[in-house]
Amino acid sequence: MSQREWIEKDFYKDLGVSSSASADEIKKAYRKLARDLHPDANPGDAAAEERFKAVSEANAVLSDAAKRKEYDETRRLFASGGVPGGGGFQPGSGGFSGGSTFDLGDLFGGGAAGDGGLGDLFGGMFNRGGGAGGATRSRPRRGADVETETTLDFRDAVLGVTVPLRMTSPAPCTTCHGSGAEPGTSPRVCPRCNGSGIISRNQGAFGFSEPCDDCRGSGSIIDNPCRDCHGSGVQNRTRTITVRVPAGVKDGSKIRLAGQGEAGLRGAPSGDLFVTVHVRSDKVFGREGDDLTLMLPVSYGELVLGGTVSVPTLEGRVGLKVPPGTADGRVMRVRGRGVAKRGGGSGDLLVTLKVAIPQNLDDKATEALRAYLQAEEASGFDPREGWAGAR
Repeated sequence: MSQREWIEKDFYKDLGVSSSASADEIKKAYRKLARDLHPDANPGDAAAEERFKAVSEANAVLSDAAKRKEYDETRRLFASGGVPGGGGFQPGSGGFSGGSTFDLGDLFGGGAAGDGGLGDLFGGMFNRGGGAGGATRSRPRRGADVETETTLDFRDAVLGVTVPLRMTSPAPCTTCHGSGAEPGTSPRVCPRCNGSGIISRNQGAFGFSEPCDDCRGSGSIIDNPCRDCHGSGVQNRTRTITVRVPAGVKDGSKIRLAGQGEAGLRGAPSGDLFVTVHVRSDKVFGREGDDLTLMLPVSYGELVLGGTVSVPTLEGRVGLKVPPGTADGRVMRVRGRGVAKRGGGSGDLLVTLKVAIPQNLDDKATEALRAYLQAEEASGFDPREGWAGAR
């Protein structure tokens, strides 16, 4: 695909959003389409696979604020005819004084590759070659970053776990190892542009830089394209990536795996993979920062008389000493049994004691409770003494 064909793609249409869509709207649209079109969900469906590729490519540009801005500006420039072939700008039509030289490379952030202008984004499309220092070699475009998600059990998130992720995404071709050339051959420098990917044309008083027709702006020519990737150096394939999730990861956290994203064209560096972690709730434990929490049912007698109760932790059980006369709802701390901290050590386990009321008592227990209440009343104990509503 030529550079111009790439720019003329409508990424907004591919994602089904308007050009004014917010970042959240773009992210939501991409996730839905990627889920519906994923090759795993459509085995053998070539059309769905092509749509999946198009959606992934669109998201790689529109989800990046800088790339999206440059993409929008370039499309507006093409629509208004501000580049060669656009039909809207003619030398001598006004707007520039006679005798001056206008180079599109200046419009897009300067000369050599790597200056940070649109030349970097579009694979050297507007990088200017030639000049006093000679032609500048085109720099292959880095692969796009990729996002995915995984869901963990609460205990795995707290203790840390290694999980395999099965992904279908562009990856370096296993046949040519990303070069784009048939094994045993190599790409050669384009003789027309001397590897810059750009040629200059003079039209009267104006000079224009445009992608080289021979190498399509890549700076190199492949005489024997790889039979599997057809010269791109990239294949859309399914792979399994092992992700080590550190202990203590929180719901919504992102883990970055450098170089595990979309492969770059013709051996360029791969993008990164960002894994968003979702954590399932647990039936026993909750979390407050680096502390774990739980509600422990106890009997009335255990609070009044005190004793040692067994408390669950993520790594077994421990004994918790309850002092005599402990109030219902009291929070007790078991140190070092919480979440591992980044700087070392761990949080605590916060145990809330809650009296469990028996629903069915046999005759013996009922009589004993009545005897206790009588003894309690005889001792002068009033549970509502000092309470504001007692009067």
